[in-house]
Formats: sequence, structure tokens, C-alpha cells
Amino acid sequence: MENLGMTGSQPEWEALKSIVFIGNHLPRQCGIATFTTHLLESIALNAPDKACWAIAMNDRPEGYPYPSQVRFEINQSQLNEYSLAADLCNLNQVDAICLQHEYGIFGGKRGSFIIELLRDLKMPVVTTLHTILKDPNLQDRHIMMQLAEFSDRLVVMSERSVEFLRDIYQVPEEKIALIHHGIPDVPFVESDAYKDKFGVSGKKIILTFGLLSPGKGIEVVIDALPEIVKAHPQVIYMVVGATHPHLKAEQGEDYRNGLHMRAKELGVSDHIVFHDRFVADEDLLEFIGAADIYVTPYLNEAQIISGTLAYALGMGKAVVSTPYWHAQELLADDRGRLVPFRDQVALAREVIDLLDHPDECRAIQERAYQYGRKMVWSNVGRRYLDIFAEAKRQRLRKNIPERQLGILGHRQQRLPEIKLDYLRRMTDDTGMLQHAKYTVADRMHGYCVDDNARALIVAVTLHDLQPLDSAPSGLAAIYLGFLGHAFNGQTGRFRNFMSYDRHWLEETGSEDSHGRAVWGLGAAVALGRDKGQVGFAVDLFHRALDATEHFTHPRAIAFAIIGIHEYLCRYSGDSRAKRMRRILSDRLMQQFRDFALQEVPPGCTSEDWPWCETILTYDNARLPQALLLSGQWLPDREMLEMGLRALDWLKRIQTDETGGHFAAIGNHGWFPRGGSKARFDQQPIEAAAMVDACIEAFNCTRDEEWSAYAYRCLNWYQGENDLGVPLCDYATGGCRDGLEAQGANENQGAESTLSWLMALLAVYNHRGWDRVTAGEEPTRLDVQKVSSE
Repeated sequence: MENLGMTGSQPEWEALKSIVFIGNHLPRQCGIATFTTHLLESIALNAPDKACWAIAMNDRPEGYPYPSQVRFEINQSQLNEYSLAADLCNLNQVDAICLQHEYGIFGGKRGSFIIELLRDLKMPVVTTLHTILKDPNLQDRHIMMQLAEFSDRLVVMSERSVEFLRDIYQVPEEKIALIHHGIPDVPFVESDAYKDKFGVSGKKIILTFGLLSPGKGIEVVIDALPEIVKAHPQVIYMVVGATHPHLKAEQGEDYRNGLHMRAKELGVSDHIVFHDRFVADEDLLEFIGAADIYVTPYLNEAQIISGTLAYALGMGKAVVSTPYWHAQELLADDRGRLVPFRDQVALAREVIDLLDHPDECRAIQERAYQYGRKMVWSNVGRRYLDIFAEAKRQRLRKNIPERQLGILGHRQQRLPEIKLDYLRRMTDDTGMLQHAKYTVADRMHGYCVDDNARALIVAVTLHDLQPLDSAPSGLAAIYLGFLGHAFNGQTGRFRNFMSYDRHWLEETGSEDSHGRAVWGLGAAVALGRDKGQVGFAVDLFHRALDATEHFTHPRAIAFAIIGIHEYLCRYSGDSRAKRMRRILSDRLMQQFRDFALQEVPPGCTSEDWPWCETILTYDNARLPQALLLSGQWLPDREMLEMGLRALDWLKRIQTDETGGHFAAIGNHGWFPRGGSKARFDQQPIEAAAMVDACIEAFNCTRDEEWSAYAYRCLNWYQGENDLGVPLCDYATGGCRDGLEAQGANENQGAESTLSWLMALLAVYNHRGWDRVTAGEEPTRLDVQKVSSE
């Protein structure tokens, strides 16, 4: 590990001509934006002959009014824009990339889309890690391992971060560089010099600043104020900063309003001043300068970096803080005071003690200021330039693009944009309509549970992928409402078909529609972000679950199994759901066993037909997908092997022998055992099922052939099919109803459109990380060991 916290020898920067910074950038209001902006400016000042510019991440479509140094913007939810940014860097022959990594600022599962960009870069990458998790789940661990793999250096800002990378993520020490968080270079000035500006002359100022959110623990300081004010009536607590934009978008000002109410109830409203705005640097330095004591009352230890703490310490403030990781390190050696989490009594005691003993307070301030000298931005900029030069001289990435093309060629494919225009067009305030004539909804056929369950899966998956877009959540509420109305509490079953005038056409729908509803509800529980919607889905899921115990149709069983697995991703300890999963999984497996024992038609062998029916019809791959899920998580080796065997067979019989493309079983005759496979009409639902099942097979085996075939099935929609015509409609976001002998069926119904969106979303989610089910990690069967045995 390179510890670059201290001044080193004169760096050699001659080889560097251009450096690009990727992250958030001012005027976006967040700590990463502030950090990226200051780091770029510091390096530009240290090396004015270098071309320094930025690629900024946007969390809203309209972006921000960036300064000229931002030359490219990425909508964080649009996967293809990451590849375009990599192309721009490669074409400009940039010498080094400086990536600012925080899980929440990139799109995809836990920010996985940034891996798409890193894969394509041809120059050294230096990644600054703003969050390193001590107890990562499999998703977060995988993201961090890929960051380490595709970066030449990882920059961290604390000794604890170094330990985590080395001990938890097994990153080689030669890849790790320690550079402290940058701070402004300001003289040590008495706080009274700044107080006039804020009208608090003669007061003792306690300060907390930064974007407000519940984890900041402001309420603990408010709870401590009555005791502090009793001892020092001249105390004013200044809380500086706007509510975090994402929190404000979801909850408004509930947290801030709650703080006001708390202060009023405790009788200390006159001793608190809230400055509700995002504070620019010049104003921020004056706020900090006016403070006598700075407080960071975070509620748990899992804060490995705090820029606000670094600023306060570097400006020579006496700090009282809870013992989160960064505070333990920066405030060691009597540079500040630590108090237990959520302990307002201890916090009040330490603040009062510092105010009672100004000489001790002054000594702490001086120690803090002197320690902070090595953290000023000019020094930090020079350290980064050292790292860039070293990374250019010595490549430490395990993979560079030239080595990946043979293995990951399918992953280089540009994916079309996810468009919801047509989904919205087919949805009214009742639900999603079933059919269309061309691209116009056909009201004659009304609605069905099947399509609203699929639509619910699409909506919650998209909202999980793009959490800042509220549109999918609104659609999910409509589809959930339809499923809730479709459930017949007297029979415990879902109705399926509803006329356009909102009359149910049956009292009980098919097993398949019930199974799909359970699947949709399970997905809503697993991926839902709206608490009310999740609560509704949980309740309806449980009411619908009992009926599945007696299902006999294999697809209905498979749909229910997939839904149960989704549900268990969130509530892995639900014994009732686990019991039903075992019953249904065993039943589906027994159907495969029983069919293998049946009499074989002339000219056939049992090996020719590893299936549980005499005819292959529609949505076939859902059966092996269900077996693969249960085989992994029950775990059950026989199920896993049967799922892989059946899926491999489906893959072989649905691959065109000449062109090698996916050729779905047609519904004009299907594929009977001992007969011929119908060539047309090929249905979009079959391709979507194959995409999901192949991705699950990849999750089991880590065999890239499965991943490549998932892309092949996705490309069926885009024209890689028997007739070479696209079925997806890029203009509307819809999908044509099938591949017929004379061409594409130009009607764009719900099932087809939803199948296309499900397939596309599955590949989006697969891109950038190898999906694992987070809820049940300990029991997953090691498939590679099974294969070797």
C-alpha cells in the first residue's frame, strides 16, 4: 500500500497530458459533487498544462447547469450512456481516469452500470472509494471486487478503509493508496471574527452542517440542548444544510419538521437556528469559522468517510462526535472528543466541559488545525497526480478490453433504451388492457390478471433499476389494485378475465393466471420501494398462497415457485412460504420423474425428451427456471441437474441449425413428442422465458455460454430470427405479437410488449454484475462442486 498522506518526492507528471474525472459535479447538491469539483480544480491548479475535465452523473433527465469543465453527462439510469462515455475517453486518448465511487450515484443494481464503463476503458483507472462496507452482501461484494479488478489503483481516505479492502475484499496492498479527504486551506482564526455576519455575537455556537437525513442524528443534539442551555444560556445550535434531495423527493420535509417539533417540545426553539439551503463553499467556510464546537452525532459506526468532519477538523474546530469509523481515526490523540451513539447525556457533558474550560478547548482546536495541514486540497491534488503518473507507468488492472473481447463479446452489445410509452398507452385507471389492433388498445377484450401480473413485474423491476423515476411506482399501484380486486376471497382464487365495462367474466380463473399473480406479488414484495404497496402485496400474497398447494399444471406450479423465491428474497425466514416452496418444487420434480418412466413412443428414447409433458407449448423455460431456483436454495442437487438438463435441451431444439439464432417453438402445432416442431407463429413470451432461465443458469454455473444465449434470445426481438424482421418497436417501446410465416404480426398486445420489456430488463439487470439472491445466501448449493462430482 502507498501511504500518500505525507509529502513525497517531486512527482513526474510529464507523461500525463489529460485526466478525466467521473462522478457527481457541482451544482448538483451532494458531497460527492463537492469532492469531485474540488479535486479537479486542485489538480488543474497543480498542473495547469494538463487537460482536466469531467463526466458528470445526472439523477434527473434535465441534468444541471454545469460549468465548462463538464464535457459529458450520463443519465445514471441509461446503460448505453456509460458505454458512450467510455468511447469518448478512448477516442480522446485520455491518459488517466479518476472515478469517484459511491453505490448510490450510478444506475443498475447497487450501481453496477459503472462497471460497463470501466470494462471499455483503455487507459489507467484510479478509483476513489467513498464507501466501503464492512459486512457486504453478495451484490455489494461483487461490485467492489469488480471495481478492484478494473482499476489500477484504489484510493481510500482512512486507515480503516485500507484494512477493509485488504482483509474483507482481498485487494492487494500495492493497489491501495491512502490519501486524506481534501479540505480548504484557510488560516486559523478565532470564531468571534465570523459571528457578526450571522447576528450571533456574544453567543457560543455549536454547529452541524451537511445534507439532512435521519441518519445524521440531529435529534440527539436537540435532546442534549436543555442540559447544555441550562449550563450555558448563550449557546446557539446552528444546523446548516438542505434536506437531502432524494429524501425530500420521497418524504418531503418530514424529518426537518420533526426536528422543529422536538425542539419546541423541549423548550429550546430559541436556541436553534436552521439554515435550510445547500451552502456554497464561501458561505460554508464562514459558518464553520463562526463555530466554537462542531458536532457530528451520526447514529452508527458505519461511516468510513465524513467530508464534513474533515472540513471542521482542518479549520481548527473543537469536535464532539459519536465514534463512527472516520471520527475514531481523525479525533485520535486528543484532537476531539468521542461520545457513545444516541447518548444525549454524554454529549451534553462533553460540550459543557469544553465550554467550561476554554483553554482545553483552544488546545484541541490547535491540535486539529495542525493535523489538518496535510489534508489541504493543494497537497491532496499533488498526491493524486503522483498516483496517476504511477498508474500510467505500472498497469495493475487484471483485465483490459483487448483481453475481454473473446469472452465477453455479447456483453459489449449496446442495449436499446427502455421506453414505457406504449405500456402507459395500454394502461388506464383500471389496469392494463389485453389486446391491441396495431398500436391502438382494443377495448373489446378488456383486461386479464395474466397481463396485469406481468405488468406489475415490469413496473417494480424498472423502479428497482431506476429508483429516482416515480412513474413505475404509479403504474405498479394500478396493477396491484387490479390484482387485489381480482382476488375472490370466498374461493381463495383469482378471477382472470374482466370486460371493459368492469364486469368479471368468471368466478375462478385458471391455475396459470393464479400462479402468475403469485409471481407478480412476490416480485412486488422483493423489489417494491413504496411501503404501502409492499404491505398490500404481502397481504395479498399470503391470501393467495394456500390455493397453490393443490395445483397440478406444471406452468402454474413454476410461476408460483418463481414468485415464492422472489418473496423470500425479502422475507427469507417466512416458514409458510418456505414450506409451500418445498411442496411445489417436489411436485414439479416428481412430474419430471414420472414422465421419464412412461412408455416411450416408437423411434424415441427417454434421453430425447427430458420433459414432463408430451407436448411443448408456451412459456416452456419457466419450468427449468423454477427447478434451478429451488435446486440452488433448498438446496436439491437433483432439481438443479434436471433444470440444467431440460434448459439445455430447450436451447438446442430452439436454435436454428443454419443461422444459429433463437427460433422459438411456434404455436401453430407446437412441438409434440415424436412429431415436428412448428416453425410459426413464434411468440415473444417464449423468448422472455428463455432469457430469464438462461441468466439463472449462468448464476448457477458461471458458464458464459448461458449468458451469451440470453443475449441471443433478446436479439430475437431485434431481428435475429427466422425472417430477419424486428418485433420490438423502438418508436413506441412496444412489441409485435409474433413471428408469422408472412412476417411480423403488427398488432402490439400486452403479452408481447410485456415479454419484450421483461426480457430487456432482465438483461439490463444482468449487465454489470452476476445476479445472486441476497436473502438466502447461506444455503445456496455450490453448483460448480456438483458439476465436478
